[in-house]
Amino acid sequence: MIDNQRACIAAIATSLIQGKSITSVYSYGLGKYISISGQVNDKNVSVFDYSRSCHITGNGIKGNYSLFDYGTSRHITLKIDGKKFSGFDYESNSHYSGSINGNSVSIYDYDDGQYHNYSC
Repeated sequence: MIDNQRACIAAIATSLIQGKSITSVYSYGLGKYISISGQVNDKNVSVFDYSRSCHITGNGIKGNYSLFDYGTSRHITLKIDGKKFSGFDYESNSHYSGSINGNSVSIYDYDDGQYHNYSC
């Protein structure tokens, strides 16, 4: 999964789990903030990633979301389970998993075999 897309997934998961609006994500790996806007609720996701000038949209039910990233023109799945989440990125053909602790988000990306950390 590409860095900025991963940061957006961190923000979307945080919004869904904590029920709060996220307008920026700090990527420790990139060393910068990534601005986003939009709406996220338990049925619909519609965010705009200003760093890539693209939308990520989708819908879900009971914690299972099917998203589409207009920057990569590929689907992403997202499953929420308490304060943890996981999914599959069809661009990289790889799984990812993550957890949220307060404002801190950690995502393990099976594509590059590394943990990536964010603050939302």
